[in-house]
Amino acid sequence: MASGWEITPAELKAWLEEKRPLFLCDVREVHEFDICRIPGSSLFPLSRFEDVAPDIPPGLPVVTICHHGVRSLNAAAFLKQQLGMKEVWSLAGGVERWAREIDPDMPRY
Repeated sequence: MASGWEITPAELKAWLEEKRPLFLCDVREVHEFDICRIPGSSLFPLSRFEDVAPDIPPGLPVVTICHHGVRSLNAAAFLKQQLGMKEVWSLAGGVERWAREIDPDMPRY
């Protein structure tokens, strides 16, 4: 079970396989999202995050995603501290780690 601020790719994969209700919030930029993404994720670029974050559907646990896990951790902190969301995790290692550990066919950059 994910704890603290981060969730591992293996934990996220298990949640997705369980069809657990989640909102996958990818905070990379459009050009990065166009290269690769975790299926079911929605793009909420960090460069405009303060403006678009209120559009995240309420009531669902949120997993923030970026390339290596740094920007997504910042986004998770914003959602928790500024918007008061409780169930928020950052994907540890981002899509890069997801590709290495879960989906080796995913394009990488």
